[in-house]
Amino acid sequence: MTIAPTSIGHRILRSRALAALTSPHGVDRYLEQVNPMWAAHEVRARLVTVHRETDGTHPVATLSLQPTSTWRGHRAGQYVQVGVEIDGARRTTRCFSISSAASAPGEPFTITVRAHDDARTRRSVSRFLALEARPGQVLHLAQAQGEFTLAGSPATPSNEPLLMISGGSGITPVMSMLRTLLRDGYDGRANRPVTFLHYARRPEDQIFAAELERIAAADNDVEVHLVHTGAGGTRFSAEALARLQPGFAGVDTWVCGPAGLVDGVRAAYDGSPRLRLELFQAPVARSTSAEGNVAFSRSGLTRPNTGASLLEQAEAAGLTPAHGCRMGICFSCTSTKTHGTVRNVLTGEESSLPDEEIRLCVSAPLGSCAVDL
Repeated sequence: MTIAPTSIGHRILRSRALAALTSPHGVDRYLEQVNPMWAAHEVRARLVTVHRETDGTHPVATLSLQPTSTWRGHRAGQYVQVGVEIDGARRTTRCFSISSAASAPGEPFTITVRAHDDARTRRSVSRFLALEARPGQVLHLAQAQGEFTLAGSPATPSNEPLLMISGGSGITPVMSMLRTLLRDGYDGRANRPVTFLHYARRPEDQIFAAELERIAAADNDVEVHLVHTGAGGTRFSAEALARLQPGFAGVDTWVCGPAGLVDGVRAAYDGSPRLRLELFQAPVARSTSAEGNVAFSRSGLTRPNTGASLLEQAEAAGLTPAHGCRMGICFSCTSTKTHGTVRNVLTGEESSLPDEEIRLCVSAPLGSCAVDL
């Protein structure tokens, strides 16, 4: 049971008067004790089903989630921050792309998770969700975020083609887009034609294999191309893409995948404004200057600067700063840099401002630096 967002009860629960009465814990803490699916402000979701997509070293599973009525829905291509407590430890969060078609407020949705190993422990959020989470479990969510989305109505009549390119787990946001197109009445003979190109290592690593086979076989004017790159298989090349989609640099294109694929596509498009990119991999943060020391002021620790991100250096020093996606997306690891220069490893931008709020996971120090940790 959830509390309807339009109900009088919900309006009362979100009132300032009740917030004052339930301070400092807040009304959601009390509601959660009665029923985890009751919420006035926070977003939670009950895990309904777990479907195994692939097995192997890094298995993939799709989790169906029923959110509380506080969920505002999502646009195809967006991601959600998911928080779990594993073995009673402090809640840990990670960001996952939503794999189902666009949802309305309170509607169920899915995330598709690959069980990656954590750099410090095998009890990572992704491994837990893909291998150990069970129906009935309640997860903590943020609202959907991200601008890697289709513009306008999915079924807008147009003669302009649409190209989707993905690799590995990067298939999830573009699959959300394709599912939304097909659900909302897409017809390639009346709407823009779609080419769906995906790279996987092996056929057994192919996510959504059965569904993609059905889409490819249907009379819907969606072209599906699956490329397997392992054991000497074909990798991305501009020449192969040109044969598949002539004049691709002038085609509206959405790309999501590992760094190698994204970098190759970016180079092939040579600055074309028709290209939209989403990197489905944490950035490797190394500064060009690994000199000086990094001081973690609140903890009284100072360590030689290794050139890694400040989050990695803090963890190497034995600290456990709050963090989420490790990709500069969720802002969970935001902290204050009191002095020094840092480089944003995503954009290359450098900043020497004092008392500056920075994201630890994508900030690498240039020389000596101090952070309020």
